[in-house]
Amino acid sequence: MLLAAAFVFTYYTAWAILLPFCEPSSPIHDYFPAREWAVRLPAFILVVGLSVIGSFIGSTIIKEKKKKAQKARLRIA
Repeated sequence: MLLAAAFVFTYYTAWAILLPFCEPSSPIHDYFPAREWAVRLPAFILVVGLSVIGSFIGSTIIKEKKKKAQKARLRIA
């Protein structure tokens, strides 16, 4: 897992930071997608990640409210 993270970090760093300093005709550009994806891909991952976290928190809050309401009903009855 650590090796995969290190590889992704190295690849992304080379793509987003080092690649703009290479000549456009350099063959190294063939190993990377267009630079606009260096911004789009992390932004998409961020949006999806925040959506998943928000959905999890929302569902947890709803479940807790249902549990509290059920306990309140049992106390009254």
